[in-house]
Amino acid sequence: MKKQLGKVGAFVPALLATSVALGQNHRGETVADIPFNFTVANRALPPGRYTVARVNQTLLRIFNSHNQGTLVLAHSAEGMAPEETGKMIVHRYGATYFLSEVWDPTSGSGRKLFQSRAEAEVARKQTPMEIAVLKIQYDSSGTRHH
Repeated sequence: MKKQLGKVGAFVPALLATSVALGQNHRGETVADIPFNFTVANRALPPGRYTVARVNQTLLRIFNSHNQGTLVLAHSAEGMAPEETGKMIVHRYGATYFLSEVWDPTSGSGRKLFQSRAEAEVARKQTPMEIAVLKIQYDSSGTRHH
């Protein structure tokens, strides 16, 4: 883990910010528009609207309206005090994006995904990594903000 954090610190040349429309449905699922191709658990996914649902303590389901998606192992991550916006953290290597974390704007806690083999392979090639922060904005009623 410390080795991975060291790599992140060494290869983080930029922080990119992008707004993402998000809401929550009645089951507590998070819905986000992701504007680029990305990879989750060795599965490449196209841009679009995705739902992130917590299946249990260690498993998230990420899928779109065409039921494209995957299940991914994740662990708890604690952050700062709750903010008005949640966020998704994406690791970017060149034109390849890997979903890394999903943060809830109301609790200040999040889920950190375990690094996939595909991301580890790209990182081994010493490709510089950037971190993209996709800001998630909504109010308690689930109303989206642009």
